[in-house]
Amino acid sequence: MAGRSIIVGVGHYLPERIVPNSEFEETLDTSDEWIRTRSGIERRHFAAEDETTSIMATKAASAALADAGLAADDIDAIILATSTADLTFPSAATMVQSQLGMTKGFAFDVQAVCAGFVYAMTNANALIVSGQAKRVLVIGAETFSRIMDWTDRSTCVLFGDGAGAIILEQHEGAGTSDDRGILATDLNSDGRYKDLLYVDGGVSTQSTGYLRMKGNQLFRQAVERLTSTAETCLEKAGLSHEDVDWIVPHQANIRIIQGTAKKLGVPMEHVVVTLQDHGNTSAASIPLAMSVAKQRGQFKQGDLLVTEAIGGGLAWGSVLLRW
Repeated sequence: MAGRSIIVGVGHYLPERIVPNSEFEETLDTSDEWIRTRSGIERRHFAAEDETTSIMATKAASAALADAGLAADDIDAIILATSTADLTFPSAATMVQSQLGMTKGFAFDVQAVCAGFVYAMTNANALIVSGQAKRVLVIGAETFSRIMDWTDRSTCVLFGDGAGAIILEQHEGAGTSDDRGILATDLNSDGRYKDLLYVDGGVSTQSTGYLRMKGNQLFRQAVERLTSTAETCLEKAGLSHEDVDWIVPHQANIRIIQGTAKKLGVPMEHVVVTLQDHGNTSAASIPLAMSVAKQRGQFKQGDLLVTEAIGGGLAWGSVLLRW
């Protein structure tokens, strides 16, 4: 027998305001066709002025709790992946804990930019397998609209706001790749590539800063590293790309998604794609896509899912799980 972390609930939240590509034509030298062709994005959601990361995270978490039929105090821990927390401290996760009315357990943030949710899931799995928690609420939430340079057409048209959440619960498995739940994880980072994606401000410089990206160089790194980490996860579990039912990728760019799927030998009809409606929501994109896919009825129990993401750091990784 082996302890496994099984997804028992999913949920998401998107701000009310929808921003189509055409809105950027009013202020930038760009067009709907230019944005669609280069990214696959058609629209995205932007948070309202009084809508923060913790507020969106709480709404996604509440949806996941409802989906699982659980109450806040059934949860032992909250891990929130975000690069856009409400405050320097305390963590946005503790704010979610308070907003949910959760009076026990512990909560903390994970910051690995777009790879944050993969990092958070891996940490949650470790807590469960080691016996430190039975149920962990794992959230990805971002308000990237607050760190956009609205004069930079190469970045500001790509990102959106939103939140997604899952609940991982401890179950016993046989210890084989047929078990439900998380079967393998793989995390990586390489700080030599910091300049490919970063924000040019922070606490120690007493500035918020704006997101900066070298898109072409990042693209070349992304496909290779996402393919490699997914293959590593499959190898750890003794499985191959032929066993994969769904890829649930970080929703950054349709060409990255297509390139990674091709290298893994998985047809695009088995890849969950939501970026046309949400843009790049960074750490929120994978749980958001999971929740949308479940609503669409795309997953069935026993399906093998690969999730993979890469973000600033560079930080990248993957999680292999059986639904």
